[in-house]
Amino acid sequence: MTRLNLLLLAAVLLASIGLVHVSYDARRLFTQLDKAQREARQLETDFDRLNAEKQSQATPSRVEAVARKELGMRTATPAVTQYVTYARVSASAVPGGAR
Repeated sequence: MTRLNLLLLAAVLLASIGLVHVSYDARRLFTQLDKAQREARQLETDFDRLNAEKQSQATPSRVEAVARKELGMRTATPAVTQYVTYARVSASAVPGGAR
C-alpha cells in the first residue's frame, strides 16, 4: 500500500509540474501574440499615414511646383519651343548606298 501511495504521489507531483510548465508556456505565447498584434496595428497605422502623405505629395500642383523650383523646368510655350525637321534622304545619297 505504501508503494502505491508513493507512486501516486510521484504521479501527482509530475502532473502538477507539467501543468505549471504548460501554463507558463501558454502565458509566454499569449504575451508574444499580443506584442505581435500591437506591432501589426502600429505598422498598419504607419502604412495608412504614409499612403496619405504620398497622396498629398503627388498632387499635380505640388509636382509642378517642385519641377519649377528644384528642377528649373518651365511650361512649354510656342515662344520657347524649337521644332526639328528632318528631310528624307534617298538611299543613293547615303555613303555606301543601298545595294
